[in-house]
Amino acid sequence: MLLLSAPQPSRYYWRTQALAWTLYALFNLIIYRAFVPATAGMPSWVFSVMSFLIAGTALGASHLLRQLIWRGDWLARPPLGLLGRLLLANAGLAGGSVLVIGLVSTLFLPTQAAGKGPQGWGAQMIYVVNINILLSLWAAAYVGWHYLQRSRRAEIEKWRLTAAVREAELNTLRAQLNPHFLFNGLNNIRGLVSEDPGRARQALAHLADLLRYVMQHSATPLVPLGQELEIVADYLALEALQLEDRLRYTLDVDPAARAAQLPPLSVQLLVENAIKHGVAPRPAGGFVAVAAQLDAAGWLCLTVRSTGRYAPDAPTAAGGGLGLRGLRERLAQAFGTAAEFNLGNDPAAADAVLATLRLPVAAAAAASVAGAASVADFSPLFSAS
Repeated sequence: MLLLSAPQPSRYYWRTQALAWTLYALFNLIIYRAFVPATAGMPSWVFSVMSFLIAGTALGASHLLRQLIWRGDWLARPPLGLLGRLLLANAGLAGGSVLVIGLVSTLFLPTQAAGKGPQGWGAQMIYVVNINILLSLWAAAYVGWHYLQRSRRAEIEKWRLTAAVREAELNTLRAQLNPHFLFNGLNNIRGLVSEDPGRARQALAHLADLLRYVMQHSATPLVPLGQELEIVADYLALEALQLEDRLRYTLDVDPAARAAQLPPLSVQLLVENAIKHGVAPRPAGGFVAVAAQLDAAGWLCLTVRSTGRYAPDAPTAAGGGLGLRGLRERLAQAFGTAAEFNLGNDPAAADAVLATLRLPVAAAAAASVAGAASVADFSPLFSAS
């Protein structure tokens, strides 16, 4: 099997190693002073050396275990395979550590000190078990830390993939910016060039403002209602070129509500749906009325009332449309469950559809300051609903 090269240990790793094993040596010294009488016959400095000798040997054994983990790519193995390798490695390293400690203490410590303490195979096995336990605890902490890091990296990668998918969806939606509306608008402007150059220039200005708004705010989480209504007025003016007197519309907005925040192109999407599904198919045309105000609780209440009938089971029903599904998602991202959006037949009129939005103004301001929007914060202009 091809062995991998172990990554260079970081400064954090060495600092943690030094601190942990130094604390272990100091713990041994505290236990010695608390439970071993002064007449035991072993100088205190000898036991201090022994404590740091054991800690230093354990540090070396744990570092060697780290090398084995990385060179054998043990972290990529199933849990049982990893556990089996760790148990075998810990047993071998514990036995080797006891041999090293015994050899060093025999060669460099006083003979009477080196000979103190339990002797024989039973005592040596106890020493092996103690160091094995230490290495097992170290391995559990080390492997657990790396599993946690891998889990975090996997979570980050998952969100990156989600963002990439949403960005791909965004690019697809941007490519579906209702070319038929754009072509109709350009054709109407072309017809006006010779008949009424002044209206043609005005229509071109509306179209330019509308497209500029899309490019500038497609990735913006929230915009003021007043700014959104300016682009709605441009859109209605362009639609009026095609529908002429078949389209009647009004904008009735309380000045206090114009600063309220909402996702860009929200009102435009509701107006577009009203014209596309209610006004345009009718030979007699119809009306679109946009109204907005703040209620007693300080929330934004916006309505779009239009000619038509709402049919939830129809293929073009708003609940199943791409544009309104995207609007609901953006409202949920910006306001959570606080946002209210309803679409249905107007109970006050026999042949009218009513779309209502109720949004918390304070939450909108907080969301606007919170940071950049995600790629899902885009709703395509003129999308089919």
